[in-house]
Amino acid sequence: MGKLKQAALWTAMLALVLKLSGLVRETIVGAKFGVSHETDAYSLSFAFITLVVAMISTGFNNVFLPMYIKNRKSGEAGDHNANALLNWTMMIFVGISFIGWLGVPYFLPLLYGKMTAETAVVAVPMTQVFFMFMTAIALSGLLDSYLQSRRIFVPSQVAKLLATLMSLVFAVLFNEQWGIFSLAYGFVIGTILGVIVQLYYLIRSDYKWRLEFKMDIKFRNAFLLMIVPSLLNSVVGQVNMFVNKAFASSTGTGSVTYLDKASLIVSIPNAIYATTLAAIIFTLMSEQTEDRAKFKETFFRGMEISLVTLLPIAAGLLVIGDSVIAFIYEHGKFTSFDTHKTHIALMLYLPFIVFQGMQLMLSKSMYARGKTAVVFRISVTTILLNFLMNWLLVDRFGYPALAIATSVVSVYFFAVSMVVVYKDLGKVELARFGRMVPQVLIPTVIMGLAVWTAKVFVGLGNFGPIVQLATLVPIGAVVYAGMLFVFYRAGFRRFVGLLKRG
Repeated sequence: MGKLKQAALWTAMLALVLKLSGLVRETIVGAKFGVSHETDAYSLSFAFITLVVAMISTGFNNVFLPMYIKNRKSGEAGDHNANALLNWTMMIFVGISFIGWLGVPYFLPLLYGKMTAETAVVAVPMTQVFFMFMTAIALSGLLDSYLQSRRIFVPSQVAKLLATLMSLVFAVLFNEQWGIFSLAYGFVIGTILGVIVQLYYLIRSDYKWRLEFKMDIKFRNAFLLMIVPSLLNSVVGQVNMFVNKAFASSTGTGSVTYLDKASLIVSIPNAIYATTLAAIIFTLMSEQTEDRAKFKETFFRGMEISLVTLLPIAAGLLVIGDSVIAFIYEHGKFTSFDTHKTHIALMLYLPFIVFQGMQLMLSKSMYARGKTAVVFRISVTTILLNFLMNWLLVDRFGYPALAIATSVVSVYFFAVSMVVVYKDLGKVELARFGRMVPQVLIPTVIMGLAVWTAKVFVGLGNFGPIVQLATLVPIGAVVYAGMLFVFYRAGFRRFVGLLKRG
């Protein structure tokens, strides 16, 4: 357990570095390309990468990890089945890569029918580049699952960091030669380097790879039965994203970029949380499915960490979100007007931070117990809700309506998942969660008011974004920590204890 906590600390640190690197990359993109049809094209093309990553890291991982752990515990041929599954999946993605590369000129205009001709000229060849290397991108996600099954978390974070860093380096060194395509080329090179790192650490473990394709019938049938709803569930989120970008592409040049840059900021807390603590907690829950008491305790700790960390982040961005955007993006061709437009989207995205993080833990608890079909039945209804809200609101309110739809869908997904999960865990666990919420909410509100007072009445808001962030963030952190100690001392001590033991 000590090693697991150390892994949590290291992965959290690497995830933070990863996101900071992503922000540096976006700063460079904003400075070099501003808000244009090129940045819109990049955002539209990269959506296919996020689709594949979601399918593997969510769809595949949520089924494979609990099954593989159970398979190994029972003494069955775990690595034999894992090898066959890995080999078959890679064969499938080789086909997807080839067919996608050929089909991009035909299906991309259909997906984004209202994108401008200038955007299409860049988006089509860039999407082809991504499809050419889709197999390597998928392999990186697969290796993440295999490493997780052995409680090896750090190499996958290093792999993700390499993809981001190489994208950043290529954007700096080759933007004049290759333009916006330098980002794509750097991402591909970084992904390949990351795969090499992951393979090295997987080989160093007790995993033995063989070129075999035959699986045990029992394992194969169980996997196929659960992978279909799990993959469909992972695709649901991406379908909603495609719907949003399709609507955004019809609201004028820059709308996709404003939404993309705002969503990047709100995704940072959840991305760090999902790739570190949530991954480790999911591994523990997968190992504890037979011990109901331990499972409940691990699940509660996951919900507690989610609320304690994500709620104050959302409140902080509510107060200083404009300074965060200006600090990250407002350089070169990215103007104060663009900052204002991005800030509008950011404010409307804020509920997503809290509810998406909490819902992630709810879904992980269902996946750990093999309830993939239940998650799918809940999530598929979000497609209709998301499309309906976009259709009703986008013509009237423009691109901000897409951020509103995303937040509403996250609240809906969370609420329905809560009903399903706590119906199984019992009223006692629900009451336990209910008692925790006000004890975290009160310190958050006090922190938000303190930061707002310092910004507006003390006058810190009159300074530049660097000074604002350097002063207001520490004020918020100190006030929140102090108030959490006063109102939720048990949770405060558990959280501090986790950091110390890490």
